[in-house]
Amino acid sequence: MKVCHKCKKEIADDFFVGRQAQCPSCGADLHCCLNCSFYDLGAYNDCREPQAERVLDKARSNFCDFFKFNQTGKSSDSADSGTKDKLEGLFKK
Repeated sequence: MKVCHKCKKEIADDFFVGRQAQCPSCGADLHCCLNCSFYDLGAYNDCREPQAERVLDKARSNFCDFFKFNQTGKSSDSADSGTKDKLEGLFKK
């Protein structure tokens, strides 16, 4: 299941995500770091692919050859909140 990083709406699995593809619901760029399975906030350049070039704006379309749409439906916001909860738990007494 593909999910747009911005509006969280499902994208059809047969929808081709090229470099200029936009979400049919909100118009957000789909070929971007926030929708990529390699995106990992906190990793070097926020990417788990070691050969990928640095991308500054993670929400904008880019030319990354390693882009692979995140099929799990795990959005960046849910990952951020889970990480934040874990970090806060470390500092509670």
